[in-house]
Amino acid sequence: MARDTSNATPIGSIDDLTAYLKSGEKPASDFRIGTEHEKFAFYLDDLSPVPYEGDRGIAKILEGLKALSGWEAIEDDGRIIGLFNDEEGGAISLEPGGQFELSGAPLKTIHETCRESNKHLAEVRSIAKELGIGFLGIGSSPTWTLDETPIMPKSRYDIMRAYMPEVGTRGLDMMLRTTTIQVNLDFSDEADMRRKMQIGMKLQPVASALFANSPFTEGKPNGLVSWRSEVWHDVDNDRSGLLPFVFEDGFTYRDYVEWALDVPMYFVSRGGHYNRATDVTFRQFLDGALNGRFADAEPNMGDWTNHLSTLFPDVRLKRFIEMRGADGGPWRRICALPAFWVGLLYAPGALDKVEEMTADFTFEEISELRRRVPKEGFRTPFRDGTVLDVARECVRIAREGLIDRANKNDEGNDESFFLAPLEEVVARGTTSAEELVRLYEDQWERSMQQVFKNLAY
Repeated sequence: MARDTSNATPIGSIDDLTAYLKSGEKPASDFRIGTEHEKFAFYLDDLSPVPYEGDRGIAKILEGLKALSGWEAIEDDGRIIGLFNDEEGGAISLEPGGQFELSGAPLKTIHETCRESNKHLAEVRSIAKELGIGFLGIGSSPTWTLDETPIMPKSRYDIMRAYMPEVGTRGLDMMLRTTTIQVNLDFSDEADMRRKMQIGMKLQPVASALFANSPFTEGKPNGLVSWRSEVWHDVDNDRSGLLPFVFEDGFTYRDYVEWALDVPMYFVSRGGHYNRATDVTFRQFLDGALNGRFADAEPNMGDWTNHLSTLFPDVRLKRFIEMRGADGGPWRRICALPAFWVGLLYAPGALDKVEEMTADFTFEEISELRRRVPKEGFRTPFRDGTVLDVARECVRIAREGLIDRANKNDEGNDESFFLAPLEEVVARGTTSAEELVRLYEDQWERSMQQVFKNLAY
């Protein structure tokens, strides 16, 4: 999350909240792709995490990038915590443990979003190299304990860190020791939103297996293929996981709004100050529950936008749809994640095929996949086969969809080129996490230094 929204427009009724989601509708010709990825900063000399402060800290990287890119600074209490580019879109932000995130601009093709990520990584390396800092593409920090992980100076994260232990056992792990790759996609109307949300929910465990890349914790294998996905089982179940109502045939914008209204809030931002509000839901906020706790306690549309950003279902609805099930990983995965979902959901023929394939997938079945995939990966049973069988079919359909989109680069390659990392893992039949552990055991002499060396950008 790059920065919180400020919009003082009063909320007249719940219909206004529904209209906000509906306002994301656009014709298919205007569909765009927004790719986000996170990565761990570490010191090259001793593989330790990079703190915010100091001559070789995260703040220095942000300052260097500001000078290099010309982007505007995002500040919190006078400290630089990110950058943004309002002209082209896109932002750089910090996750709670110093994970460095690019929230990409809305772009038309995978070629463009991949060039954007590569340009960003090149700029980050040019600044970080002078400071003796590298960046790691993996789904969880492989060596650092919670106590060793630095804390970034962002006010909203102070509230989250205090609240997380009250509602789950793994919230701090999620905040401080995991990374992800996400893609944000558009919808044309409520029916199109419904189709994409339902397919996304049903296939998110499959995506988690395809991108599983977090097999190490505190210096050794953890027995999982996606430790990051396992962590999400007990972060804050009021606001995360699968949403059963999304599976219903008549799922609407209003259904999502009604659910979001009854999720506890994190904060209300006024005048740059974050007021903790974890004891009330947004519905209670609308009913005046925060009156008298701080000045100007009347809810506004900025509060609603910020609240939606603090909800963490496996597929999140805003004025676009966020696919949230993938581990962070090497640079090729940054391009493969949007390629996978765009191939399935933006080409009409592919969308029809994947909708037909998943039509009778039930909430109970997907819940079981979600529970088992972090440990079993592709081997997870599903009906008469395994998750690997579903993954292979999804990658095949995505390839067809990207070919049908016929967006070619200067070399004549269409977007299906970016599915290569996924085609490799389904052909091999084992996750990237399992391959990492094999290399760690057989070739890297159980050296964490080799993990960092081979997964650094």
